[in-house]
Amino acid sequence: MFWIALPFRRLRSGFAPAFRRQVAAVVLAAVAVLAVPQAAMAACLSPSQARAAVANGQAQPLGAIAGAVRGEIVRAELCEQGGRLVYRLSVLSGERLVTRVVDARTGQVLN
Repeated sequence: MFWIALPFRRLRSGFAPAFRRQVAAVVLAAVAVLAVPQAAMAACLSPSQARAAVANGQAQPLGAIAGAVRGEIVRAELCEQGGRLVYRLSVLSGERLVTRVVDARTGQVLN
């Protein structure tokens, strides 16, 4: 057991705290991406399907939805969730990046 712990102790003390935080953030991001079920990823529409949904009146244009969220939208996906279309938005609010889910038909913020 000693021979295993000793190299890790040297490794841990040799890195700067900022670098360790960066490595931890990358590892956490990788775990989060891998933890998302494939079914949840498949629920989002392709860009052509999203354009068709807006053209058919199944969803409002993103510009009409933008006023419902506070902040700058940096990423948007039109997805099917619970039998309805929703926008999954990444919003820069202040200095934080938050995820918002908005009903695509009504513009109501769901979370």
